[in-house]
Amino acid sequence: MGMDKNSLPPLRVVWSDEALLIRGREAVIDGVRARRARVLPDERGRLGEIIRADDPWFEKFGQVYFTTTIPGMVKAWHYHKIQTDHFYCVRGAIKLGLYDGRADSSTQGEVNEIYLSEHLPGLVRIPPGVYHGWMCVSDAECIVVNMTTECYDYKNPDEFRAPPHDNDIPYDWTRRDG
Repeated sequence: MGMDKNSLPPLRVVWSDEALLIRGREAVIDGVRARRARVLPDERGRLGEIIRADDPWFEKFGQVYFTTTIPGMVKAWHYHKIQTDHFYCVRGAIKLGLYDGRADSSTQGEVNEIYLSEHLPGLVRIPPGVYHGWMCVSDAECIVVNMTTECYDYKNPDEFRAPPHDNDIPYDWTRRDG
């Protein structure tokens, strides 16, 4: 386990929807989707649509939950064998990392990185088999909402983990100042 992550080639933009960018080395990971969220402001505040049953990505409803992360903390890595995740950052900002470890995937070995925040609302679809995690990159605790296709099974969780730093995933969570 572990690799020299300082020698990794830089990520470049491989997809964009206005300011919402997916960075990768070659391509967007097969099955990963992202889009800007629709936010409708008026004098009272804002209304933001996260996902709708008539969205092209919508498969089925499992559950919706939120999770928080304190500034600088990394919550990574894990994947699901059955469940599809849909992440939306409600507060703060995250750097979302994705890694395609699927042996049968056309993008096996690809890494993607996406920034989501309350100022750049977007939805990211993560299919089964893709490792994912994030780092809170805001000054305040971030809040991430996840709409899953499956209910969490307390007795037999569909969750398979790798450590955040000491692993063979070619991604480095280190902040790059410049």
